[in-house]
Amino acid sequence: MKNLKYLKLLSKDFPTIEEASSKIVSLTSLSVLPKGTEYFLSDLHGQYDSFNRIIKSASGNTRQKISLEFGSKLSESRQNQLANLIYDPKTILNITKENDEFTEKWIKDTIFYLIRIAKRVASKYPRQKVREKTPESYRDLIDEMLNVQYESLNKKEYFNTLIDTIIKIEASENFIIILCELIQDLNVDWLHIIGDIFDRGKRPDIIMDTLIAKKDVDIQFGNHDMTWIGAYLGSEVNVCNVVRNAISYNNFQSLEEGYGINLRLLSSLADIEYSDDPCERFKVRVLDDDKHNKSDLLHSARMHKAISIIQFKLENQLFKRNPEFDQLDRLYLERIDFKNGIYKDANGKAHALLDINFPTIDPDNPLELTQNEREVVDCLTKSFRTSHKLKEHMDFLLSYGSVYKIVNGNLLFHGCIPMNRDGSFEEFVYQSNVYKGRSLFDFFEGIINSSKNMDEDTPDRQTILDFFWYMWCGPKSPMFGKSKISTFENFFIADKDIRKEISNPYFSLSKIEKYANQIFEEFNMDPDTSHIINGHVPVKSINGENPVAANGKTYVIDGGISVAYQKKTGIAGYTLTFNSHHLALAKHKNFEVMESVHGAYTPEVKITEEFPERMLIKDTDKGKEILELIGDLESLIEAYRSGLIQQKRK
Repeated sequence: MKNLKYLKLLSKDFPTIEEASSKIVSLTSLSVLPKGTEYFLSDLHGQYDSFNRIIKSASGNTRQKISLEFGSKLSESRQNQLANLIYDPKTILNITKENDEFTEKWIKDTIFYLIRIAKRVASKYPRQKVREKTPESYRDLIDEMLNVQYESLNKKEYFNTLIDTIIKIEASENFIIILCELIQDLNVDWLHIIGDIFDRGKRPDIIMDTLIAKKDVDIQFGNHDMTWIGAYLGSEVNVCNVVRNAISYNNFQSLEEGYGINLRLLSSLADIEYSDDPCERFKVRVLDDDKHNKSDLLHSARMHKAISIIQFKLENQLFKRNPEFDQLDRLYLERIDFKNGIYKDANGKAHALLDINFPTIDPDNPLELTQNEREVVDCLTKSFRTSHKLKEHMDFLLSYGSVYKIVNGNLLFHGCIPMNRDGSFEEFVYQSNVYKGRSLFDFFEGIINSSKNMDEDTPDRQTILDFFWYMWCGPKSPMFGKSKISTFENFFIADKDIRKEISNPYFSLSKIEKYANQIFEEFNMDPDTSHIINGHVPVKSINGENPVAANGKTYVIDGGISVAYQKKTGIAGYTLTFNSHHLALAKHKNFEVMESVHGAYTPEVKITEEFPERMLIKDTDKGKEILELIGDLESLIEAYRSGLIQQKRK
């Protein structure tokens, strides 16, 4: 029998044999339902429009379910219209009205079709879960419509009267929207975001709002997420890095509109210090088709240079106060001969600087901020620290995020497990302790956890903040995985060898089954049934690169959801789905603006692993917890019947 003390605690939730028995029946029936569909996405990089299309369309699966439900009973055009309605109900309803199609018959038919689709997608869930996902205002009505046998003669008129009444009281438009959103929600049982929500794209804040509303989500931190969290916590170098990243893509929306970051002082500094500087090396990248004023782009370039120089000073200060980061060879500002415009690399080789205008750098003390630069840093840091929207999003990220996750036989992490060329795990030494493999992941997890309750008086506060910079671009950071980040060299040095960022051996070794199995053993996973799922490195599908390697054990699912990477990948991203039947990769094409209700988005889907038997909830990690609780409840009932524990009847 289970530990008596534990059973007494359990009895507080189930004080009678009847209540414990009822729970066993409920859990047992739940365990034999099909597992829900898990979706895996990585490297969203602020591309909110593509992300929302993928989620709302369930990566194209909604359209497939419509085909299964209606087959040849509805035309392709009507099925496409129905799919687009589910993806974006408000837009399609407006189009339908403009086309004078929003008739009573159209409304009645559409509600009936949506109920059938909702019933299909809800079939793998217990009724209570569907109710919980339904807005309270329509919960009882939708529950009734999903479960009534409307094919029956006795119920057909009843069901039709429900729809007629919805139309009569002019609630049909709102009801259709709620049904569509319920289908969206039910189609994605769980969402795994494998890192890099931020940077590049315009509105990561909209992505975060979507994730917060979704709730059934977990996040594995990417290096871009780390620098944003660091900025939110008050790390000055990360504040500058986030701002520099945004400006480098002429992306002011994510900062100003998304989070209310005050760029006024930075703009003024750029005007004062770089007014005559063409800032050729700091031209911003433009990813959209909007027309941009040349003077605005020049000002953006000047702001870009201003914040970059500040960041370089703060980075070099960080190198000096953290010798254990092993970055002292990166003190690049101290290697510059400002008088002659020469940079000497770590090997002593001289390089002519591509830009020699440094109005804010004192050659005798190159790491010191000017008074105006200090005011800019203070203003920006305060902005990050006091943004209510940023606090909401970063608190959610810290609550739902982790360095890695093991779930249903899948090992999820963003970047890499640092390795040596011989396949051994690379060591990171800090304060005489050695971390590698899983312990390295756990070390950084500990750093992140220690930041959650940190205040201004925390003794190691500065070191913790500095680690967020290291997780952004440190050579042994599992979120980064390169020898260095060559931001400075890319701006100022022509020599491509100096600018080269060498990838960790993990990225090639993980494609070999032998080393994938070694990783599974490190994480106590079954090499025969497990998978590695990560992102970070864009898969160049256009060149024939395959996202699946190591005999189906390694998945790299960064396919370029962000527009910034699509020329490199040739596609618009991957979605990995894991349902009760199989693992499948969806290859997304460019998401075109919806001009008609008669064309529905469907990605190219390839099944990568088919299961011999349908996977049920009892076969999942959640199922193991359910079966364990059933065993505990059976022991509790035995304790009640034997008199070891007394039932507590009302």
